Amino acid sequence: MEIVIPGAANLGLFASAALMLLIVPGPAVLYIFARSVEQGRGAGLVSILGIHAATLIHVAAAALGLSALLATSALAFGIVKYAGAVYLIWLGLRKIFGRSEIPAAGITVHRHGYMRLFRDGFVVNLLNPKTALFFLAFLPQFVEVSLGHVALQIAFLGLLFTLLGLVTDGCYALAAGSMGNRLKQSRSYLKVERYVSGGLFIGLGLMAAFAGNQKK
Repeated sequence: MEIVIPGAANLGLFASAALMLLIVPGPAVLYIFARSVEQGRGAGLVSILGIHAATLIHVAAAALGLSALLATSALAFGIVKYAGAVYLIWLGLRKIFGRSEIPAAGITVHRHGYMRLFRDGFVVNLLNPKTALFFLAFLPQFVEVSLGHVALQIAFLGLLFTLLGLVTDGCYALAAGSMGNRLKQSRSYLKVERYVSGGLFIGLGLMAAFAGNQKK
């Protein structure tokens, strides 16, 4: 059987670099944190599954060369970038101006279904062109061209990155979920939570919209 994955030294370097990138809070981590505080650990974990299901699509696109097309097409980049930004901003506006979720005594806070949580996480990450461009720039650095099967090597590295992301993001979700359980015992928090979460989603949308100006 032919070897189609990078050697141990390269894999070690890749895992170290990936972990350093993953533990630094970015838009995905902030999104997971907001969902976990809002609805608990389960919601955060389901959101993670949605996010990383989309990550696998980006990995497949990178392996097939589709990310290269996205990087070289200003129109495609703009469409995907702004579609993702608008979706995030829409989530935030819906949170702020939608129906109040402050419960009366004895009533629990309205909870989103897991399918919706999965969908939201999936769409947010799928429509983020920075993810595609990241894999296009990052994964090839650890490919050993002499081994051949470059696409399979990229796919393997992307899968490894996804598995590491599930672990690190899961830790963030569990921590945020525990914090959320304490915060929700405060009525004052319930009054401002919709504005905090909504503002966070809007901020993520604006970040996604303007991040493209820094694209190299």
